[in-house]
Amino acid sequence: MKRPPTDPYETAGGLYYLPRMLDKIRKHAAGELHEDYHANLGISFDARMCHVLGVSYADLKARTLAGGTNEEVFAWCEAHGRAINDLDRLIWNGFAAKRGWRDDASAGLERDKASSGFAGRADIQTYFDYWIADDARLT
Repeated sequence: MKRPPTDPYETAGGLYYLPRMLDKIRKHAAGELHEDYHANLGISFDARMCHVLGVSYADLKARTLAGGTNEEVFAWCEAHGRAINDLDRLIWNGFAAKRGWRDDASAGLERDKASSGFAGRADIQTYFDYWIADDARLT
């Protein structure tokens, strides 16, 4: 059964989105990730998350598929990338949760909303809002 990934507000190591990215990796490898998510694997938010962590997507994917919890994968990221402090968490979580709201991604968000049938949804103001609505559409 094809399924969307976990909620973007879930955290690992105190970071939003990391569990969603790890869930996409695991579900894709198992053939369980809905096809709508395949094109963005390793790019966009995934690439930004890897940049924050200081690891490559390929290495993170390999580590994730080797097994372990989200927190164990996060600990591996800190050991092989860079340590994440409270300011890093504050900056990443603020950026990630508000992406698409009055920033350079706003036009893309509106385009994506329209292509998914959400053009009139004023309640969808960020990419997190969009993903939550779109995930529900795909279930």
